[in-house]
This record gives sequence, C-alpha cells and structure tokens, in this order.
Amino acid sequence: MEETEAAPQIRSFVAIGDSFTEGVGDELPDGSVRGWADFVAAGLATAQRAPVRYANLAIRGRKLAGILHEQLDAAIALAPDTISINGGGNDILRPRVSIDHVGARLADAAHRIAAAGIRPILLSGGNPSEVMPIGAVMQRRGDALARAVESRIADLDAPYVDNWGDVELRSPRFWSVDRLHLNAAGHAHVASNVLRALGQPAPQGWRDLTGATSAQGRRDLAYYRQYVLPWLGRRFTGRSSGDGRDPKLPQLVEVQPLG
Repeated sequence: MEETEAAPQIRSFVAIGDSFTEGVGDELPDGSVRGWADFVAAGLATAQRAPVRYANLAIRGRKLAGILHEQLDAAIALAPDTISINGGGNDILRPRVSIDHVGARLADAAHRIAAAGIRPILLSGGNPSEVMPIGAVMQRRGDALARAVESRIADLDAPYVDNWGDVELRSPRFWSVDRLHLNAAGHAHVASNVLRALGQPAPQGWRDLTGATSAQGRRDLAYYRQYVLPWLGRRFTGRSSGDGRDPKLPQLVEVQPLG
C-alpha cells in the first residue's frame, strides 16, 4: 500500500485581508471578532499537537491596494511559515473596477510571498449573492475574479481555497444578519476548508456552531435602514468601516492546542 505523504508542519501563520479575514460577523460577547483565521490557528495547533504562532493583520473595509500597501510587507517581515491572503471583495462592490487588474495583483502578491520563502495560501471569500441585494452583479464579478486569480497561480506550489465556489456556504444559515459577512458557523466552515487544503483535520463540532444572527428571513425596510443606507453613505463620502482601526493582531502570539 502506498503511504500518504504527511502534511508539512506549520509553526507560524499570518493572515492578511479585509473584514472576511478579520472575522467580522463572528462577534464575541466582549465585542471583539473571532473568524476563520482564528479557527485555523487553533485547528493547526490541535492537529499538530504543538503551539502555533499566529498574527492577523486584516482590517475591515480595506480594498486590495490598502491590503497590499499596509499588510503585505509587514506580514513577510514576521517571517512565518505560511501567509494567507484574501482581498478584492471590497473592490468588486465598487461601480467601476478592473477585475482582471485585481486578480493580477492578488496573484502577484502570492508570488511575492513565495519568493520570500514563505508558503502562501490564497483563498476566495464566501459567495453572498443568494442573500444580499444586487446578488446577480456580485455573482458575475465574483466569478470573474476567481477565474482571474486561478489562471495566474497554476505555477505556485500553494493551496487555493475556493470558498466562492463552495455551494454549501451560500446557504443563509452561514451568513450574518447584514447579509454581507459570514456568521460564526460560516467562519467555521471556511476554516474547515482551509485546514483541509493544508492536509489537516478540523476539530469536532466546528460545523455545528450557530451564529448569533443569520441571513434567513426577508429583507425588510429595517434591514435597508440599518445596513444598506450606512454602507451607501460611506461610499458617497469616501469613508470606510475600517477608518482609524489598527490591525486585529499585529504581532505573533502563541495559540495552544484545544482541549
């Protein structure tokens, strides 16, 4: 019987990106956010039975240019084994965007990480098109971005985690009440996808997490008043939900195995 090659041990992990990677939608009682990258760090430590050093430089609201300018060099400077990169979701929400340019910059960033001797993990965000307004537009643009990225990273020895193409993840039960961000169950689902791509199992029970809110039910006037109108207001005034925010976890900290 042919032996299965063991997954390489990951002793340190840095995540960069926007609200998806910061963990927005998976809010804890103290007001902080958790999210898939936190789950991955704990999952790696648990699977490998050894602590993992973890940092998360993500800031909500960032377009790809901001992620690359503010976070990429800082992540590489931490010299981890692995850097995850996701971005472009805020870009494709804008009226005018060159999706091919966004895809090229994401792929270039992944190649730059690899050139530094660090293994990149490139992952797409979940697909909210079935629960959010302008879902058809989001679907077309997200599909185009996924194609633009995948066509440029075939030469990389690195996982591409296709959350966008994950049909199960489109279910309203995985999305928060704002219909744009994953809830706790959605973030746990993404973490399982990432760990699987890294050849590691997810701890039992993650997929059974229940989010505090979900996108099940109708989009009513209160939804548009609470979520859509403020979002539009920020777009018209050039503001971002991440203005004035610092990275979630700027330095490597030790994450212990669970249980």
